[in-house]
Amino acid sequence: MSKDNPRYVSKLTRDTMALVLAGGRGSRLYELTDWRAKPALYFGGKFRIIDFPLSNCINSGIRRIGVLTQYKAHSLIRHLVSGWSHFKRELGESVEIMPASQRFSDNWYQGTADAIFQNLDIIRGEMPKYILILSGDHIYKMDYGPLIAEHVERGADMTVCCLEVPVEEAAGAFGVMAVDENNRVRNFEEKPANPSPIPGQTALTLASMGNYVFNTEFLFDQLRKDSLSEASSHDFGHDIIPKIIKEAKVYAYPFRNLETNERAYWRDVGTLDSFWEANMELVAPVPALNMYDRSWPIWTYQTQLPPAKFVHDTDERRGMAVNSSISGGCIVSGATVKKSVLFSGVKIHSYSVLEETVILPEVEIGRNCRIKKAIIDRGCIVPENTVIGYDAEKDKANGFRVTGKGVTLVTRKMLGLPEGYNE
Repeated sequence: MSKDNPRYVSKLTRDTMALVLAGGRGSRLYELTDWRAKPALYFGGKFRIIDFPLSNCINSGIRRIGVLTQYKAHSLIRHLVSGWSHFKRELGESVEIMPASQRFSDNWYQGTADAIFQNLDIIRGEMPKYILILSGDHIYKMDYGPLIAEHVERGADMTVCCLEVPVEEAAGAFGVMAVDENNRVRNFEEKPANPSPIPGQTALTLASMGNYVFNTEFLFDQLRKDSLSEASSHDFGHDIIPKIIKEAKVYAYPFRNLETNERAYWRDVGTLDSFWEANMELVAPVPALNMYDRSWPIWTYQTQLPPAKFVHDTDERRGMAVNSSISGGCIVSGATVKKSVLFSGVKIHSYSVLEETVILPEVEIGRNCRIKKAIIDRGCIVPENTVIGYDAEKDKANGFRVTGKGVTLVTRKMLGLPEGYNE
């Protein structure tokens, strides 16, 4: 079918199945992922990280999706069942949960490639022409249609979605694609100290986003070969890509804003600092990530809650929020909230002041508290007169975690409360 046909991209996306790798812990998030997988972590006031790749699929016209889960997946699975189970298989739509279940071996998922391999029978039953493999723990908005179309037009066996990042930023942090003038991948470098630059752009390199497009039968062949190798770690970055680039057609696809052709928004919220920073970006007057774009909605599950409420209006006690994002069910009672993100069902009592703070759902802040530059985990009950974020040494002495950039994490366990509150 010609690419000039207006149904060209929609036909390609209908012939594609997306597989979202959502089994990772996110160990650099420390206690935030003690009871939940990283893709289940809350973000942006009402969402979970997994909602972003799933919404990208739906908005791109990809309606056959598998979510591969492993580490502490209860809250993730509950969220998927509550918010993503309404698709009708009769119409060729489904969001299927694919937990590690030892389908092809006695092992749980041993790596990203093995996770796909252990579900080959399920994937084959869908008979897709193309497989889109996505990381389930990044924040971004992307139309996958042009990516798949370029993959097909180039006659590629595999296409790797990449970010154009400064060489010094990528050093030691990303898997890097060394490409020729046509973006064909000639070498893969796993977190190199001196990344190969893009031809003609010596200041930039192509960093892998962990998103791949494969021709289905080609992928199956590679996974079978990899499964037989005892030396393999069964990972796409470490094993599959380095082996195939010399014999197969592997191309890089730079992820750009389709309107401006500039580097698109993408965040890996894999550390406490990056998680806090990405949430703080959202309260800017014009945030880099526009979540108010009705043409590209971020879908999620949310409980039915009343509107946010602000009460008391005297000089001594005024419920107010400035440059902040406040979700449904929140009550700000005679407290001041500045440059903060409040998730659903948060209650803040009188005379408290919060600044630059991310508060996850169902948190209660007592009277006369002062909290700054902090992350408060779900279900915390912060006693009155508590001070957090003003003295790092005192915070550490109180059992809170303080990052190198001065962000303080508070969890239920740190407050002496039972762990795992609704995850």
